[in-house]
Amino acid sequence: SDHMENICGYLMKYTNLVTGWQYRYFVLNNDAGLLEYFVNEQSRHLKPRGTLQLAGAVISPSDEDSHTFTVNAASGEQYKLRATDAKERQHWVSRLQICTQHHTEAIGKNNPPLKSRSFSLASQGSANSPGVQRRPSQNAVSFFSVGHHRLPTGKRVPIMQPDHLVDVREMMSQAEGQQRDLIRSIECLPVSGHLTSLDQDLLMLKATSMATMNCLNDCFHILQLQHASQQKGSLPAGTTISWLEPKISLANHFKNGAAQNFPAEINKPASVREEQSITEPCQLTRELEEINPDEELEDICDDKEDDLGAVEDQRSVILHLLSQLKLGMDLTRVVLPTFILEKRSLLEMYADFMSHPDLFIAITNGTTPEERMIRFVEYYLTSFHEGRKGAIAKKPYNPIIGETFHCSWRMPKSDVATDAGNNSSAHSLSEQVTLSKDTEGQTELDYYTVKFVAEQVSHHPPVSGFYAECVEKKMCVNAHVWTKSKFLGMSIGVTMIGEGVLSLLEHGEEYTFSLPCAYARSILTVPWVELGGKVNINCAKTGYSASINFHTKPFYGGKLHRVTGEVKQNMMNTVVCRVQGEWNSVLEFTYSNGETKYVDLTKLSVTRKRVRPLEKQGPFESRRLWQRVTESLRDGDIDKATEHKRALEERQRNEERLRAETETPWRTKYFLKEGDGWVYHKPLWKTVSAVQTQQPDTN
Repeated sequence: SDHMENICGYLMKYTNLVTGWQYRYFVLNNDAGLLEYFVNEQSRHLKPRGTLQLAGAVISPSDEDSHTFTVNAASGEQYKLRATDAKERQHWVSRLQICTQHHTEAIGKNNPPLKSRSFSLASQGSANSPGVQRRPSQNAVSFFSVGHHRLPTGKRVPIMQPDHLVDVREMMSQAEGQQRDLIRSIECLPVSGHLTSLDQDLLMLKATSMATMNCLNDCFHILQLQHASQQKGSLPAGTTISWLEPKISLANHFKNGAAQNFPAEINKPASVREEQSITEPCQLTRELEEINPDEELEDICDDKEDDLGAVEDQRSVILHLLSQLKLGMDLTRVVLPTFILEKRSLLEMYADFMSHPDLFIAITNGTTPEERMIRFVEYYLTSFHEGRKGAIAKKPYNPIIGETFHCSWRMPKSDVATDAGNNSSAHSLSEQVTLSKDTEGQTELDYYTVKFVAEQVSHHPPVSGFYAECVEKKMCVNAHVWTKSKFLGMSIGVTMIGEGVLSLLEHGEEYTFSLPCAYARSILTVPWVELGGKVNINCAKTGYSASINFHTKPFYGGKLHRVTGEVKQNMMNTVVCRVQGEWNSVLEFTYSNGETKYVDLTKLSVTRKRVRPLEKQGPFESRRLWQRVTESLRDGDIDKATEHKRALEERQRNEERLRAETETPWRTKYFLKEGDGWVYHKPLWKTVSAVQTQQPDTN
């Protein structure tokens, strides 16, 4: 309360599509827990134009810019507000959050527990008769009958025995059981005919019933907290109140809205049984394998993810999935429907970020620290376009622990920009439309080789490590990424937690960088991807840094896929380069000397990666591991792809269970744990250092 203060001032408030943003005078009344606004300061003595109760509200800074934030009241009303700058936004947000927390906690402290009540819940009609449930007379009110009863006179509920909460918990368990029966009854309906399990009204009933149970669980949690506050000081140390989660298992509802009861082993396809039996024993250790780039061939696989029709066909599956998710829910352990998958692993997607090896190699050719930092920013911003396959937002396979992916690129030396005077080489590449050059007949001296390896080093949390190097140019990059997905309503957000380090050994420089967040938007119609968030690139040795903002589409107006950034010399605090444009279209680089360069990513040449044929790959290499899933997706057989995918996931769970029983730790193959990160076991900086120390001193 020491930090609570009544503040007032002008903020912009979003009204509607017609009037847009308007200045309004806002007043935070801490004593009453109210946020009020007026047309202007002069009308403050009049009745406020609008008032929000802050108890139970959620104050959320927006990720679309540094000025906007929202106030979501418990009543459902929302104010979308915009301050003049980031500092003012932080001031308002912090004061609103303090006031909100104070008045929310006061509700539990000041209000007595609710009077004891019991619930009589009876299902109207048989759970096995879905046709009866469709009768008009059986609506949500008649589905549950709720009665209120007084406790017998003279009986008091013991403080440490909250019988009323026990009764509610028991009745809620009954309600959850009836809700499960309702869902089973709907899902037992045929998929075709007059009344089907995919009927839009029944899907809506499933969604609303699940949302209702989630809401009741949340309310029950509030009652628990309220009761605990009445007994403050009486609870033993260490007592915790658990949050009730939905009781329906998401893993049982991942295909066409129906529970998957893969029954007897005999009913599984022979290929799936074979897939499980081949690697049934837990492979706790895997031999390190050195990949010979000469065995790799130019990739001929070209799986474009441009099938938009599948989303319309599978909308019922998405509706069913949404009915079981809560805002902010972590999707790491949620089994998503197979039809939304890309035909590649997440490890291969990281490799596709390296599809412009000419720009990657050209970084170390910069003659000054400033030029090398600018070249790295250029490469970084051009990497995301090819990393995404097609316009539709599909999801790569979640890598299995121990899964690896290897590839390489060969880049003709004549196509790599050298010094500042040859910057036009990289620029001219944007005018080419050719996919790659035929480097098969060239000798080793005519091209550079960039080698790439990725490994899934952890399952919970899901962490991937990847490493790339060009030995000839004495440069390498090492990164580890933890992907964390959350449900955001009509979109899904993926946070890329981790860090990468680019090492230019010829210059003794290291560049640390992070990755932006990704969002799948409009998941009920035609999903699309956008990037969002701020990333930083730093080189401690040279004092140069870059700040890059990936802008998500504003609530009203604005462009898609917009990115802005600047490169600074920190000691002089001067900006040496600015960049703006779209990360999947055209980027504009403006340098301190006034020159401007445009890069059209749609015309930028892509060098195909080189991979070993499937028959030469190990059993845990991505393409061989997911081969049957990929083939089924190419054939459009979603059911078969789902079975193969489930077999791989089940095998992973069995191995994890066996390791836990035998207390055997997982041993990675190519990456070693160092602090909070993962580092390739034989990075180029160790090899180069060893060679330099072995060279005789000629002085």
